[in-house]
Amino acid sequence: MGAALALGVLGAPAWAQDVTIAALGDSLTQGYGLPRTEGFVPQLQAWLGDRDAGATLINAGVSGDTTAGGLSRVDWTLTPDVDGMIVALGGNDLLRGLDPAESRANLDGILAAAGERDVPVLLVGMRAPGNFGADYKAAFDAIYPELAAEHGTLLADNFLGALEAMPDRQAAMSRYIQGDGVHPNADGVALIVADLGPKVLDLIARVRGE
Repeated sequence: MGAALALGVLGAPAWAQDVTIAALGDSLTQGYGLPRTEGFVPQLQAWLGDRDAGATLINAGVSGDTTAGGLSRVDWTLTPDVDGMIVALGGNDLLRGLDPAESRANLDGILAAAGERDVPVLLVGMRAPGNFGADYKAAFDAIYPELAAEHGTLLADNFLGALEAMPDRQAAMSRYIQGDGVHPNADGVALIVADLGPKVLDLIARVRGE
């Protein structure tokens, strides 16, 4: 960590020291199925470095984690050196068809824990598929904007938004998703990082009080 901080400072002389951002998430954050340097956190770190953002990221993604799993480990994720947090959870809740009320309560607990420590948060949403019905989708999709408003956090609407917005969904799946049909490949991650990166810059600015 010390060497990384030193390199970060040298690369971004405008900042006295890097801010530290923890990325609390699941396999999408952890980088499932990808070489270590091609996952979401390493690619985002490189994207921020190219912009002299002066930030060091901690990969707190755990494959298979639900919002409940994130809540269970948020306290030890929020160590004293963490200045800000990206929260990107909910995909596994969707895969399991969990009650949106449970997901909401868990995410509410995570945001409350960050608030108690005065740690700014970027909440990254997920969009429910239609196979659970319109009522389920409406309830789940509403979780993220409503909680962001309640807790005053920054919001990115959809982790996979850059891919889901493509007009040819089948071509996008073939080009940017791994063979499991769920996780983005390295090129897909690059598009996600380009989409979410500006929001992360907003988070860094909020950490610095700008």
